[in-house]
Amino acid sequence: MFSLRTWSRYSRYVLTSSKDWNVVIWDLASDTDPPRRVATVRFDAPIASASFHPRNSQILLVLLSVGEAYIVDLRKEHRGRTELCEPDDADEDSRQRNAAFTVARFDPSGKHIFIGTSAGYIVVFNSRTKTMVARHRIAGAGILKGLDFTKSGRRLATNSSDRTLRQFNLPVYPSPPSIPTSSFTPPPSSPPSNLSNGANGSNEMNEVNGTINMDASILETELEPMYRFHDPINKVAWHSMSYSPDGDWLAGGAADNATHKIYIWDLQNEGQFASALDGGREPLVHIHWHPTKPMIASTTNRGNILIWHCPTPERWGAFAGGFEEVDENVEYEEREDEFDIEDESDFIMRKQRMEEEPVDIFALEDTPTSTSLNALTSTTTNGHSHNPHHSLSAPLPHPHRQWHDSSSGANGTEVASRSRDEDEDLAWADEDPDEDYMEWRLKVLMEEDEDVR
Repeated sequence: MFSLRTWSRYSRYVLTSSKDWNVVIWDLASDTDPPRRVATVRFDAPIASASFHPRNSQILLVLLSVGEAYIVDLRKEHRGRTELCEPDDADEDSRQRNAAFTVARFDPSGKHIFIGTSAGYIVVFNSRTKTMVARHRIAGAGILKGLDFTKSGRRLATNSSDRTLRQFNLPVYPSPPSIPTSSFTPPPSSPPSNLSNGANGSNEMNEVNGTINMDASILETELEPMYRFHDPINKVAWHSMSYSPDGDWLAGGAADNATHKIYIWDLQNEGQFASALDGGREPLVHIHWHPTKPMIASTTNRGNILIWHCPTPERWGAFAGGFEEVDENVEYEEREDEFDIEDESDFIMRKQRMEEEPVDIFALEDTPTSTSLNALTSTTTNGHSHNPHHSLSAPLPHPHRQWHDSSSGANGTEVASRSRDEDEDLAWADEDPDEDYMEWRLKVLMEEDEDVR
């Protein structure tokens, strides 16, 4: 029985975990039914969560129910399985921080891995080096149960056992030094991984490579939330939360056994409560916001899926100029000659008189269009005039609203300055790329039915 399903970037591969402690990758572009099994990874405990790397479906992040997290790399040059762990310090405070891992997520770029612990800490690892780069304490959070990012990855929302959702602005993390593959030696107690071909041509990984734990500069801070979200009346817990595509709204699914409720907060208006959606009596299990549209999908414990959307009213005035929409029927009194049929001879004579009127072709009035074009073509930059053809050919903004993350605009310069440091991590993820491309098509298999006589 499958307990978890995750899709790759372009939905060609599906990652599933089951109660037999296996993680399986399926290829939906295969010609077989059921789809071909690409790889199988075995663990020694039930799977709590598993996900693909945002840039390469051959890199997996797996969290076990016993509180252990692993990075699994199925690429030929980097093949192995590495456990993520905090540095083993001798002081007592460090031993308290080294609690069990409860939730693990890649950030949207795939550069970092964020892991929540049962002691109220968020531990950040670098995906390439597998080393810890930061540890954040969240005061009063308790056990961390869920993490969610905006598209830019600059803001983080957490769900914890104190029945409170929190939003944070993330700092800039230092880039760890490169780790040559040949310089790492597994501990004596952890033999090298043994890869073999499994059933249906799959690759099965049976052993653990070891643990990479390097001494590096670790950012240790206490994150202060920008906003806290909770239900002060019912004091219900939360099953999950999800950001809107532009990052301006946050939706939280209540963990109420009697109702199906979704709460929405307006992050652009100081996180004020905006609306509550009631989905009936079936308890909510999970919610997710559409990647590009103002739509929310929520699931119930009975297997039903609810789609929430904002209905768009029809505007008939957009189809006819001068058309006026009214809320109620209005009695209209026509003029006496409004619908009279004009004599054809009178119409021809009136048209001839209009054509005989002289036209002044020397006097030009500045129309709004010509004025705006003159202003556009006379615009100067640093004292130099623009070419009118270049100015007119520049793309104009689309009249409709486009989804964007408001947090990315303020940090645009900051993101650009960090692009050079991130190139090494992105290049590592793009090595030996997968075949999950946007143009792939799902192959339809049809079976011929036997004629019923």
